[in-house]
Amino acid sequence: MNILVLAEHESATLKGATLNTIGAASKLGGDIHVLIAGHNCDGAASAAASVTGVSKVLKADNAGLEHPMAENIAPLLVGLAGDYDYILAPATTFGKNILPRAAALLDVQQISEITAIIDGDTFERPIYGGQAIATVKSSDAKKLITVRATAFDPAASEGGSASIEDVAVSDISDQSAFVSLEVSKSDRPELTAAKIVVSGGRGVGSGEDFTKIIEPLADKLGAAVGASRAAVDAGYVPNDYQVGQTGKVVAPDLYVAIGISGAIQHLAGMKDSKVIVAINKDEDAPIFQVADYGLAADLFDAVPELQSKI
Repeated sequence: MNILVLAEHESATLKGATLNTIGAASKLGGDIHVLIAGHNCDGAASAAASVTGVSKVLKADNAGLEHPMAENIAPLLVGLAGDYDYILAPATTFGKNILPRAAALLDVQQISEITAIIDGDTFERPIYGGQAIATVKSSDAKKLITVRATAFDPAASEGGSASIEDVAVSDISDQSAFVSLEVSKSDRPELTAAKIVVSGGRGVGSGEDFTKIIEPLADKLGAAVGASRAAVDAGYVPNDYQVGQTGKVVAPDLYVAIGISGAIQHLAGMKDSKVIVAINKDEDAPIFQVADYGLAADLFDAVPELQSKI
């Protein structure tokens, strides 16, 4: 049984979700190969070769792959698919963009965002915004799967000694082209990889109060900043802060929810956090049902007091 993991990387380093995906692949058994597709990506290939459990790294280095466009990477996956029983990718925007296209080209059904592996054919995945867990059994000979990173422990980044093999790239699409990329820059940890997340909701009241209340607490804790969809829709913060079903899925050691009611859409993105702390003046807010620690208080009084005592 051979397994291919499509790696998300930054040319020199692997993204954390790739390690979680390799961790999921290890539960299937068999040889794990990792595909590094990009340009000037020797660093990422070397990093993948060092991951425990990886037996081979396939490096597809081509100028046409500098930006991870599905139009170019999906045909590469299809060309390699004959040697593999499983093709896995992280369920990030990267994996969600590429793997469905590859599945369509291979005429198989993708299994999306798995959270558990029962056996080689059977998987669990959330449905209805995380309110229920579906058990899915696939009869496809070749299975293409996206993995919810927060549901699996990451593979160790050191200890492996896999070989690196170059892969020829011949199919670069001229039907689409990369135009530009706008990336938010911050000194804070990346939201999906942070061990502590401080999130604000509509109860914060405004973008100005978000800056005065939420961000100082996050900075003091060394935390990433998140937000509910309501806060994003209200324009308090950019949409890359959004945690939830239509935002980012996080599972930090500590999640602090401030002024967040706890709508199902938001809970789907953070309920796997190890410790959840909620501050909300509404004692009946749904967030208190999942919180390990809850404080029914006015956030404008409670958060500055909390910050002063840290």
